[in-house]
Amino acid sequence: MSSITPQTTRDTRPTEQPEIRFQRLKTRIHSELVESLDLSIIGQMTDTQFNNELKPLVQDIVRRRGAELSQADQQRMMAAVIDEVFGLGPLEPLMRDGTVSEILVNGAHEVYVERRGRLELTEVRFADNHHVMRIIQRIVGRVGRRIDEVNPMVDARLPDGSRVNAIVPPLALRGPTLSIRRFGTKPMQMRDLITHGSLTGEMMQFLAAAVESRMSVLISGGAGAGKTTFLNALTAFVPEDERLITIEDSAELVLQHKHVVSLETRIANTAGEGAVTPRELLRNSLRMRPDRIIVGEVRGAEALDMLQAMNTGHEGSLTTIHANDAREALTRLEMMVGMAGFEFPVSVVRQYVAGGIRLVVHVARLKGGVRKITSISELVEIKDGSYVMQEIFGFVPRGVDDRGMTFGEFMATGNKPACATRFESAGVSLPDSLFQKRRLGADVTAPYSAGDTRFPESL
Repeated sequence: MSSITPQTTRDTRPTEQPEIRFQRLKTRIHSELVESLDLSIIGQMTDTQFNNELKPLVQDIVRRRGAELSQADQQRMMAAVIDEVFGLGPLEPLMRDGTVSEILVNGAHEVYVERRGRLELTEVRFADNHHVMRIIQRIVGRVGRRIDEVNPMVDARLPDGSRVNAIVPPLALRGPTLSIRRFGTKPMQMRDLITHGSLTGEMMQFLAAAVESRMSVLISGGAGAGKTTFLNALTAFVPEDERLITIEDSAELVLQHKHVVSLETRIANTAGEGAVTPRELLRNSLRMRPDRIIVGEVRGAEALDMLQAMNTGHEGSLTTIHANDAREALTRLEMMVGMAGFEFPVSVVRQYVAGGIRLVVHVARLKGGVRKITSISELVEIKDGSYVMQEIFGFVPRGVDDRGMTFGEFMATGNKPACATRFESAGVSLPDSLFQKRRLGADVTAPYSAGDTRFPESL
């Protein structure tokens, strides 16, 4: 008879992290707090009264669980529960951090932030995916949206203007996912962008003249390149006596201008009704006596209506588009015109694009998170069915420094813009020397000497 020697089974499950234990305890305290509240009188309280009523309850519950928490953790727990009730729970400290430009929640136990253009993994943790879901539902509920298995994606914005995107199971396979793109309380101005090395004073001088002379500008770039930030700054050059109308999917523009009317699209309700598209808003805006129309981002059939407006008396309008370079931006614009349902010949579409868009400014996020205006190009004309473009200013990368950040130099290509005559008729004068082929200045990360020969002679 054989005998079987029993083996000792070792528990190989990962030890629960202290931060996760803290968050799970917080959710239990939060649940206990909700159960202890007299819901019948809460609706009659002001925010201040509710806050004053809440704090003693939080302190009492936390003290009763004192055996589970150190003195320092008790103080932290009190603040964390308040954040859970009034704010965004574990994300609230990140929302108060002025250096954080983006918050990315990839499930309960993985939260990244972007600081100065670089992603960092944080120590922030949620109790579990249900905890993440509760925060997401709080965000979207405040703006009258819903998110669940039937509607698993949503775009929204926070009261401070931050843009929120959430996607949950079954589409998000690893659990609910949340992205928050934050915008500073004080919008960046063009001088700030020059200080940060995104462009030079000469480039700003040209763009200011273009905007003042009512030249329509298309700002292209990838996700997170800084298109919206640059568009905001550019509006500072619009004359004060003009009326601007903005059209956005999720309002985030804070224009450097006084007379602004902001319009925002609306998604359909649960019955599939009530949706208002960018195209409908754009058509309606033409009846609102705009001097210029600003489309936060053109991405569909509204491109046709936008170009019609630019070609029929609303010059000087501005918009952004996702693209990898200036020429691709124009190609994508053609494709969007095709989404309107009309089968225009390519030659007609290109004439329409060339009649509406005069400048394409490309914004890029380079290695290391550096953001640059890499190209300012003029759309001169259509010749033999193709766009004739010339680059006025550009950025030439020279490499990556010890910090992993791209460095290089801005340059003037030597091409004098055809729109210079437009400037003169608008009473704006720019010297010819502004467009002479030369370096425009040193990149803030890599000063150069006068004898540096690494700048390319052929452009």
